[in-house]
Amino acid sequence: MSSADTATPATPDARVERRAKRIAKHINAFAAQHGGSAEGVVEYVGRTATRIVLVGADGAWGDQVAPTYAVGQRAAELAGLKLHDSFEGELGLKVRTGPYEWKRMAGIQI
Repeated sequence: MSSADTATPATPDARVERRAKRIAKHINAFAAQHGGSAEGVVEYVGRTATRIVLVGADGAWGDQVAPTYAVGQRAAELAGLKLHDSFEGELGLKVRTGPYEWKRMAGIQI
């Protein structure tokens, strides 16, 4: 019997863990670039994706997209991300917007 015959396919849990570790690396890189820490919220985008909204210690914001809510939650956990229930309130107040965001928001109004 060859080793190919005894190999088992990756379990769903193993795939979740691999994907989450990859996303956690991006979260940690974002945090390192923006004051050394970040906070965030995990939100459903739809049936096929989840968005992790990040806010750095310096007020910069960004995001990561995960294929499922479970992957997003696990990535946040692996990165040590402080999670909030929603983007409103405390987390939203930490965001610092610049001229680019204000110009884009004004453009939507026109």
